[in-house]
Amino acid sequence: MQTRRDTLQQSMAVAGLLAAAGLLPRDAFAFNKTAFEAKSIADAAKAFGGSAPAESKDVTLTAPDIAENGAVVPMAVASTLPNLKHLLVLVEKNPNALVAMFNVSDAVEPSFSTRAKMGQTSDVYAVAITNDGKALYAKKEVKVTLGGCGG
Repeated sequence: MQTRRDTLQQSMAVAGLLAAAGLLPRDAFAFNKTAFEAKSIADAAKAFGGSAPAESKDVTLTAPDIAENGAVVPMAVASTLPNLKHLLVLVEKNPNALVAMFNVSDAVEPSFSTRAKMGQTSDVYAVAITNDGKALYAKKEVKVTLGGCGG
């Protein structure tokens, strides 16, 4: 009987062979370390090819005014902008500001929700990056009463 672990090991071995043979796209296993280590929204936007971010009503961020538990703060981002490439969620005072990144194309509705950890009260940003490099954002302060990042 094959276990789940065996299946995963075999799948990774096959994926490694396909990647080595050049049969998988180069970015299939890509990780943007620069973006996830960014300490500001400008640095994160730049890591994804965006210009200096500007506030916009075409980007929406939904999050609670007060999060009773910082370990699970619900957030939703959406945009009505055309030609979107990425939607980002950032928490300014987290050790790593970038919480989530969603790739967007014409085949995907640019509306996503997630949950994030927040260690303290902070501004939360939704950043939309277009194909031509524009970075637009929406911002909201979320007050945390019980920290979630080791607090």
